[in-house]
Amino acid sequence: MQDRILNCDNCIDNPKSVFNVLSPKEKELIRKNHSCAFYKKGEIIFKEGDKPTGLLCLSEGKVKVFKEGVGGREQIVRMAKPIGFIGYRALFAEEHHTATAVAIEDCAVCVIDKENVYKLLKSNSDLSINIIKAFATELGFSNNRTVTLTQKHIRGRLAESLIFLKDTYGYEDDSQTIKIYLSREDVANLSNMTTSNAIRTLSTFAQEGVIAIDGRKIKILDLHKLERISDLG
Repeated sequence: MQDRILNCDNCIDNPKSVFNVLSPKEKELIRKNHSCAFYKKGEIIFKEGDKPTGLLCLSEGKVKVFKEGVGGREQIVRMAKPIGFIGYRALFAEEHHTATAVAIEDCAVCVIDKENVYKLLKSNSDLSINIIKAFATELGFSNNRTVTLTQKHIRGRLAESLIFLKDTYGYEDDSQTIKIYLSREDVANLSNMTTSNAIRTLSTFAQEGVIAIDGRKIKILDLHKLERISDLG
């Protein structure tokens, strides 16, 4: 447990963190005003309608953020990895969460007190710029995904989702297996299609030699062909 608590400092000290521009004194302020929460695979981190409790930074694990649509069907709108933020839109908009976040695997989440986040944003312009850049990047991704999910056909949507998962989480040591193991339902919800369509399309990709499937493990055998399928839509 102690090791996991120390790992929560990853959100503050990691060179890729937006907080890397803070002074030692400012970092200490965050350490004194943050807490760590641990979630088992499948546990809810926050639900649609909940009030944000602070700035949430994912220190360990993987998270899906989804909205519930017509008929209770989920639409995955974000996939988070360390050291990304989750639930920040509602915090800064001073609104309740409009989506639900669930741990895909065991996770550690740092909760940074809102009052002190605002205090640092007002006193450190570099931190403000870092956070604006992070949010702007996420907005650009969301805009692109909206076009993809509404204009591409099933094959193009699924191909792009697999590429997105590869780009987000990387490969296992074999340099082919995507380093995240989603259920067929989650793959479908990420690609805006039914589970049956996701299963059929994955099987087709496997028959074409584009991917290989072993349970929830998906291995990309021909990235160039997968990218071409995605580009053609």
